[in-house]
Amino acid sequence: MIDGRQRKNIKIGLFVEIVQKPHQRTGELTEGKIKKILTKSPNHPHGIKVQLESGIVGRVKNIIE
Repeated sequence: MIDGRQRKNIKIGLFVEIVQKPHQRTGELTEGKIKKILTKSPNHPHGIKVQLESGIVGRVKNIIE
């Protein structure tokens, strides 16, 4: 599985599952295509923060392709 914590693995247009800030405790995932990459650092322990085409912001948990 591709690591969603590494910025180099995250590309605009990829189909991913993210966890939104309010859902971090439950781990509820939201699917969508990446519109924008918000994390500047090369990696992040909780996942790279992205914005989906739907406008939802969250951290990448799984890359679906």
